[in-house]
Amino acid sequence: MSGARREGGVQRALREMFADAGVRGWLHVAELHRPEACVTLDPAEPVPVGSVYKVPVMAAFCRLVDAGALDPRRPVTLGPADRMPGPTGISILRDPVTVSLRDLVALMMSVSDNTAADAVLQRVGGPAVDAVCRDTGMRDTHIFGGVATTLARLVKETGAESLGAAMERMADNDATVPSAVYDPVSKASASPADMARLLRAIWTGTVASPDSCAFMREVMGRQPWRHRLAAGFPYDDVKVSGKTGTFGAMRHEAGVVELADGSAYTAVVFTQAARADSVLPRADAVIGASARLAVEELRGTAGT
Repeated sequence: MSGARREGGVQRALREMFADAGVRGWLHVAELHRPEACVTLDPAEPVPVGSVYKVPVMAAFCRLVDAGALDPRRPVTLGPADRMPGPTGISILRDPVTVSLRDLVALMMSVSDNTAADAVLQRVGGPAVDAVCRDTGMRDTHIFGGVATTLARLVKETGAESLGAAMERMADNDATVPSAVYDPVSKASASPADMARLLRAIWTGTVASPDSCAFMREVMGRQPWRHRLAAGFPYDDVKVSGKTGTFGAMRHEAGVVELADGSAYTAVVFTQAARADSVLPRADAVIGASARLAVEELRGTAGT
């Protein structure tokens, strides 16, 4: 960005865009190989990230594989008692499943499988994830046990008798959700700037071995969801790789946008909706729209 006037203009436009969609927004979009060229909106503020926490877990897994501390082909059997709540993957199955650690990572990143993510985190361990965050300068990122801890805290913070009841309370527009529910201090959280640092490290091959970084880029490129970040770039010659995250009224995505001319941008957008409805298409779409506006600003084509 050059000049305070131009930066202020795009930030005002972004705030208006988020307000029109009924959300509060946080954003960090930057050129992949020149991160000082960036558009940001409250980029250093940590928020609960939902499934976006799976990105540093994946990076920690890959570094342990590189070090010979984990065998990616190691089979893991997960029974009904190992299931974590979630709408995809192993989380919705009823019978025991045996799958390799590496394929569990693919499931947790592509379809955001919560059971796969919990199994991977148990075997990777919190200290390994903390080391990734420390080594990449992610000072505001904390995993706190991932989805298992986040859901357990949610039940406690809402005072509900079960997770189902806690989720119903969060989805009720007439109910008051305790402020602790969205407090980043007590659950998996990160800032947009932190996630941009990790994405850059994955795409430039500095957080793990070249083979491991290629694997991470591949599984992030297999995410099927097109309603958030990818919605802003609906073209066959634009590749969008990312990881979504949802937690109550919060909808996020952290990813990389690669254009046909070879340029690439890290794009991290976090949002919190004013309403608690589980279906808010405009709140999803503004993630891609705001990222596109930021990319256009960086390319000098905004408004053309």
